[in-house]
Amino acid sequence: MKMKMKKTNRCLYVVIGVTILLFAGMVYAWSVLSIPIAEEFPQWSKASLSLTFTLCMMFFCLGGLVGGLLAHRILPRYYVWASSLLFLTGFSVAVKTQSIISLYIGYGLLCGFASGLAYNAVLSTVLKWFPDMKGLISGILLMGFGMGSFLIGKAYQALTPDAVGAWRNSFLILGYVIFFVMAMGGCFVRAPGKSNFTVSVADGTSNVEVNVKPLDMIKTRSFWLYFAWAVLLSAAGLVLISQASGVAREAGPGVGAGTIATVVGLISIFNGIGRIIFGKLLDHYGLNKTIMFNNALFIGSVLIVLAALLIKMFPVLVVGFIFCGLSYGGITPTNSMFINSFYGPRYYPTNFALINLNLLLASFGSTIAGSLFDASGSYLSSFIVVLLALLLGTVCSLKIEWK
Repeated sequence: MKMKMKKTNRCLYVVIGVTILLFAGMVYAWSVLSIPIAEEFPQWSKASLSLTFTLCMMFFCLGGLVGGLLAHRILPRYYVWASSLLFLTGFSVAVKTQSIISLYIGYGLLCGFASGLAYNAVLSTVLKWFPDMKGLISGILLMGFGMGSFLIGKAYQALTPDAVGAWRNSFLILGYVIFFVMAMGGCFVRAPGKSNFTVSVADGTSNVEVNVKPLDMIKTRSFWLYFAWAVLLSAAGLVLISQASGVAREAGPGVGAGTIATVVGLISIFNGIGRIIFGKLLDHYGLNKTIMFNNALFIGSVLIVLAALLIKMFPVLVVGFIFCGLSYGGITPTNSMFINSFYGPRYYPTNFALINLNLLLASFGSTIAGSLFDASGSYLSSFIVVLLALLLGTVCSLKIEWK
């Protein structure tokens, strides 16, 4: 038995999904958003500021998990509307920051949780419209999420004057823009009904759908090996994203702030492109081959970044950032495809949220990198640790029993 989607304007849901995720993904712009905050509060260490991003990723996971657990009880539009309110509240708290705790609460807790809610709701809902091309559509949706940091980061820089404290007004404006866009977008988020599907049966063939419950999923060896792979590679990507501006300054000490912001933005651009490329690769070559390619590409990319830091060659760093962005972009559509392929679509919202809990552990990569920089004054040590993490992740992926 095989299900087919009736002809409908389902591409509209992709456009809406990409738009919502574009704004939900602004949490990844922390590397750029934090620069004027650090200038106003020079007494805050790199590690303490990096903890904001770590908390953001932790509550992103929790938001996704809550959304997954309640996916069959609450309409996805309500999650998107709740996210819009949480984003506005989070930015409103952050603009009043006089101590780093309020920054943790506003940006780390509230905005992180809001992003996770919207992420799970949109991805799990829109994918239901595309049972025939899950890899590609995952990549397109996640491209929007990844591109958010670049576009929001550039808008933030354009809105923010050089004056100390001017970032507060920009934060508030962003909060209201995100609230408006997500509140409007939420009106159009819905899953397809049974009338959107037709069923066809091929002679002599049978397509039996396997659906594994969350508690049964976490008992499998493949889940934990994949989870370890996702933790290690996601940690590598989050170190790069959260520390990119500092890495660029170290590799190019004479390079202007505008150029650095543009180069850091390349990570987001190629992160988004990578999500589409890897989504397509997943549809054509399957999980195993795509993951092995991603491992090799990521390891090579980090070696390029290390070379750029050693020889202080900014153009080399640009190449490294581009390939790191492509590599990191491959993780999220692979997460989605892994859950769908191994454990089925029925419990996808909850199972997908569980695999995304890898970010709870991976998010500490940002704080560790900040601490290593505080101790050594260089990002070389951080990226040596990143390289070791990628090598260990490759070993984990080789042990998975691929279908």
